[in-house]
Amino acid sequence: MSARKVEQENPARHPRETPDLFGHREAEAALLDAYRSGRIPHAWLIGGAQGIGKATLAYRMARFVLAFRNPKSSQVQAAPTLRVDPSDPVARQITAGAHGGLLVLERGLNDRGVMRTVITVDETRETISFFGSTAAVDGWRVCIVDTVDELNPNAANALLKILEEPPQRSLFLLVSHAPSRVLPTILSRCRKLLLRPLETSDVVRAATAATDIEADDPALAEAAAASEGSVGRALALLGGDALKLQQRTAALLATLPSVDPRELHALGDALGTSDRVALAAFIDGIDRWMSERMRTGDANANLPRLARLAEVWEKIVRAARDTEAYNLERKPLVFSVFSMLADATR
Repeated sequence: MSARKVEQENPARHPRETPDLFGHREAEAALLDAYRSGRIPHAWLIGGAQGIGKATLAYRMARFVLAFRNPKSSQVQAAPTLRVDPSDPVARQITAGAHGGLLVLERGLNDRGVMRTVITVDETRETISFFGSTAAVDGWRVCIVDTVDELNPNAANALLKILEEPPQRSLFLLVSHAPSRVLPTILSRCRKLLLRPLETSDVVRAATAATDIEADDPALAEAAAASEGSVGRALALLGGDALKLQQRTAALLATLPSVDPRELHALGDALGTSDRVALAAFIDGIDRWMSERMRTGDANANLPRLARLAEVWEKIVRAARDTEAYNLERKPLVFSVFSMLADATR
């Protein structure tokens, strides 16, 4: 299949539907070793850049624990990886979102059918009934939070309470794109597992598995090379236009703090009115530029500048989430983003 048709004809599979893991062998081994030791920590924070396989690893661990409930069994002790055959009944139930031993906390729809920007406290309180039930499933109960970054303050505190007094045979897998921003009280109760960006070859393999694109597709190779180790980023760039839009964004960022308003109008028009891929490519371009600025120069000498950029980035992320959630016009977002960046770089 052509990569240019992937967004419309063959969207990427959800992590719960993805049996294979690409890269992250050390992280997988850490989870497996901890489980078969019989003394696995009850909570893990799986952190790293967006789109590199954190949720895929979390679901892979959940499948394994729920399929092999006895960590001392010969199957667990001899297992080379956390892979569970997709035909296994547990794997099929998890793929269908129907396994009684797995609870997933993620952003849901509000009463108007619009995706929320946060995970709410009411959703998080589901963990109380989930772990308090004795009839749902024998053995382990697993909770995946995807992502812990999206918990609102009340939801984070509700999760903290159950982490402080975890039920027997409970396992929490918290996915985070920004571990440094997670509440210290939550971090202190988790074993940290930080994932590195993938090798380009792993990005290609993972994108091929997730979308059924041909591995030798030139557009896939170009997107993987520009992805900085993120499968999610590569998939967002696969349409071709998204990659061009990101390059266009980068060109405008290079002119800061002075930006031609006509170019901003043109960029806003290119984002369209409801194209989620284009919006993601725009924000991703800002993210890459911001990350590069954070890495360059003498950090101590530039603390005020770095602080300004970090504050601006948080505002940009919130504005982008609101724009997507409420399907707002993209052009005002473009002008707002570049105005904040211009002020921060002067």
